[in-house]
Amino acid sequence: MTTTVPTPAEAPPAPARRTRSRRGGAAGRRLWSWLFVAPAVVYLLAFFGYPLVRNVLMSFQSFTPRTYFTGEAPFNGLDNWRHVLEDELFGDALWQTILFTVGSLAGQFVLGLALAVFFSRRFRLSGVIRAVLLLPWLVPMVVSAVVWRRIMDEDHGILNSFLQTVGLSQDGVPWLSSPSVALLSAILVNIWIGIPFNMVILYGGLQEIPRELYEAASLDGAGPWRTFRSITLPTLRPVVTVVLVLGFMSTIKILDLVLALTGGGPADSTQTLGTLTYQLSFLRLDFGAGAVVGNVLILISAVFAVLYLRANRADAARGK
Repeated sequence: MTTTVPTPAEAPPAPARRTRSRRGGAAGRRLWSWLFVAPAVVYLLAFFGYPLVRNVLMSFQSFTPRTYFTGEAPFNGLDNWRHVLEDELFGDALWQTILFTVGSLAGQFVLGLALAVFFSRRFRLSGVIRAVLLLPWLVPMVVSAVVWRRIMDEDHGILNSFLQTVGLSQDGVPWLSSPSVALLSAILVNIWIGIPFNMVILYGGLQEIPRELYEAASLDGAGPWRTFRSITLPTLRPVVTVVLVLGFMSTIKILDLVLALTGGGPADSTQTLGTLTYQLSFLRLDFGAGAVVGNVLILISAVFAVLYLRANRADAARGK
């Protein structure tokens, strides 16, 4: 009796079939992944990509109300950029935007962190008080601005009435009508609005710090300030970065608060890049110049975003 041994040519090509099956499965998974991502991509392109490209093109075109609707505005090169960058009002608006952003971020962060540290020590009604402090952040910004405009009214405002009652001012402070005080008033109002956001995010970060670190510091004889400087701040650094970045993005382009509070006045003393873009585009109908200021805002935000990403990568590399 003879036994037939199959030759190598007669062996079934199973591995090849399995390889093709795996490739087909991987291609199918990639297709499904793209299908799930497609709505987000379409949304970003339609509502962010197209307006961004359109705004860049507008800054190089000569627009009038008629050509804005017909879309036949001729290109004028760098005329719009030259006109805006050489305007003294643009320089003032840029400087006032920097002051407004830095002052708001500093005040919101310092007071928000102080409140977060205060509420991290539990006491009766702490949850209720935290909820009440969230109200300025939940109220629409225009409503807050209108309320503060009433409060800071030079003749009939509650704030001046209080200052006169306690003897700190006799004639009242021109909070919104003096060019030397109006910007400070807008910064104070924005600080009041942004404190709750900073407090909530920083409070959440404080709750994630292990209690064992504080116990070890106490055993080593570290005081409250040394503990805060050596444990709380370094551990809270990622949360602080997120708070400052989000605060910067929302503050540098602020529009509704300043418009409702001062309208950019008096004498353009509260004019920011956001309000200048609005006035050039919708009040003066100079759409090309308005697009230039908008592009400057986008450029500043992009530079800040790149610096933030580089800092994050450096932190991640040190963590590894």
